[in-house]
Amino acid sequence: MSDPLDIPTTLLRNQTLNDLPAEVKTPSYDRSKITPGILHIGLGNFHRAHQAWFLHQLMQQGLAMDWGIIGAGVRPGDAAMRTRLLAQDCLTTLVELDPNSALVEVVGPMIDFVEVQEHNGALIAAMMEPRIRIVSLTVTEGGYYQTETGTLDVSHPDIRHDVAHPDRPITAFGAMVAAYRARRVAGQAAFTGQSCDNLQGNGDVLHRTVTGLARLSDPSLAEWIDQNASFPNAMVDCIVPATGAAELGFVHDLGINDAAPVTHENFRQWVLEDAFCAGRPPWEKAGVTITDNVHAYESMKIRVLNAGHQMLANVGEILNLATIADCMAQPTIAAFFNKVQSEEVLPYLPPVPDMSPESYLELIARRFSNSKIHDTTRRVAFDGTSRHPGFVLPILKDALGANGPIQGLALVEALWARMCFGTREDGSHIAPNDPNWDQLTQVAAQAKTTPKAWLEMRSTYGHLSENTAFSDAFENWLNMIWREGCQAALKTYIA
Repeated sequence: MSDPLDIPTTLLRNQTLNDLPAEVKTPSYDRSKITPGILHIGLGNFHRAHQAWFLHQLMQQGLAMDWGIIGAGVRPGDAAMRTRLLAQDCLTTLVELDPNSALVEVVGPMIDFVEVQEHNGALIAAMMEPRIRIVSLTVTEGGYYQTETGTLDVSHPDIRHDVAHPDRPITAFGAMVAAYRARRVAGQAAFTGQSCDNLQGNGDVLHRTVTGLARLSDPSLAEWIDQNASFPNAMVDCIVPATGAAELGFVHDLGINDAAPVTHENFRQWVLEDAFCAGRPPWEKAGVTITDNVHAYESMKIRVLNAGHQMLANVGEILNLATIADCMAQPTIAAFFNKVQSEEVLPYLPPVPDMSPESYLELIARRFSNSKIHDTTRRVAFDGTSRHPGFVLPILKDALGANGPIQGLALVEALWARMCFGTREDGSHIAPNDPNWDQLTQVAAQAKTTPKAWLEMRSTYGHLSENTAFSDAFENWLNMIWREGCQAALKTYIA
């Protein structure tokens, strides 16, 4: 990378788009003609590389100019993103990282960012705007306040606050409920609530969270939301690493001064249920798959890609491998990944049009092996207390129910327990990487000598600890990992 002081850059703004390097693609549409239609909560990298990109493709065709995006957030950290994006007119540089090339484009469907306030008054007011017909979210898999059984966690302090103070909510869902309430009072139509998170039945999950919260303070409002709003299910897919110094430097070296660029792989997929109560952009004209069978697509993606990430990230952290591509470059780890997937995941996948489970696994393996994508094992391993119950354990339950092999899945869980001990095999420290890290490290220390202590975390494993086949396999693997190391356990499983 060149010395930043030696490279002149152009500040990313509307008036400087024509000054960017010729190889950088820029919006062909007049951004001053965009009017709002979507409010999106959670302006992270994934949204800007995925939903915003699809909308950008429509606008490049002269379509959907009345569906501009208003950004929003409910966390104090969102205010920093707001400052960065407003300073560059809400433009984002996207860098597609292919092993053989790099496509750079500036996308511009986002036109404003709501002020981030403690009790979300500005957010509620923005959602009351009649032109807002879709409120979409990327708030992470663990951000929906679900219990183990998928119901709303009414004991959570955030939910209890929003029930007691419905006009001063602190959650995105409380703000949505307040906006629905205001729309009902004003005689306005409801908006569509659209989850863009990696959750099985994400629209159904969002529906349960919003109506469950509304019902606690105003049952008639919950009924109104049920009757008037809609919550489409969707499968979303694109590997989007976090932005760090390397990504900022890459864009800077191109001559662009962008404070919030995004890198992403050369693959995107969005499979969407056509259930929008107030209309939608013509997503299919940008390559989105519109179908009534979202579940089959999301099941394949969540179980192969998202669960596959957990198969790799934990052992990668233990062995001090920086990225998912680094993990796939290790023959033993790659063989472990392929064996677990082929023997213990693919047999339980429903078919989808034009893609066999085996072909999809080959696709995911290629994507994971893309060395241009600096997708860190730390990012992928984050929040295992949400990701293992959401991605891995449903497969395990299916396998147990079918009396199928589960040794590899048990090894995946043992590797997670070993990672949560907080040190790598080389003795280096693993920084806290889960909202429940203190509890996890404490239980992982107990599990070093008493493996079943790990499975007794009922909020994660439920009654799985009572299954002898699983608990015995888990105990054997964790003991071997501590006794002989991860590589020995992986080689034993492969053999």
